[in-house]
Amino acid sequence: MCKMEKSMMFGAEKLNYKDYSPITLAYIGDTVYDLFVRTKILEKGERPINDIHKDAISAVSAAAQARSVHNIEGYLTEEERGILKWGRNAKSGHVPKNADAVDYRWATGFEALVGALYLRGETERLEEILNLAYLNKEDKR
Repeated sequence: MCKMEKSMMFGAEKLNYKDYSPITLAYIGDTVYDLFVRTKILEKGERPINDIHKDAISAVSAAAQARSVHNIEGYLTEEERGILKWGRNAKSGHVPKNADAVDYRWATGFEALVGALYLRGETERLEEILNLAYLNKEDKR
């Protein structure tokens, strides 16, 4: 497994996650997790893009993220659990029609945590949590 290097911050300064709303943190966390998952899928080798896309969509769905976060909660620090809860309780204004409301809230909390770690530049901890979440996901295929 390759380690995420500081270059994954794309040259950005470390930012204080508390300066942003949990929805904004989830916005960036969604992108970070999506890129992580797609990279993990590509590590398995070349396949038809439609198969890669289906695997990625199933791994980043609200239901998959909710399962993952429940599997890793015990590994989180008190501060990380606080960020997760802050994101989970945020009012996003809508729930996608293809997602359960409870799963969507947990997924938002997970994405907020990922976004906070990313913005703080905590790449080692971010990688640890992303790997735990990805490896602990329950495959429904």
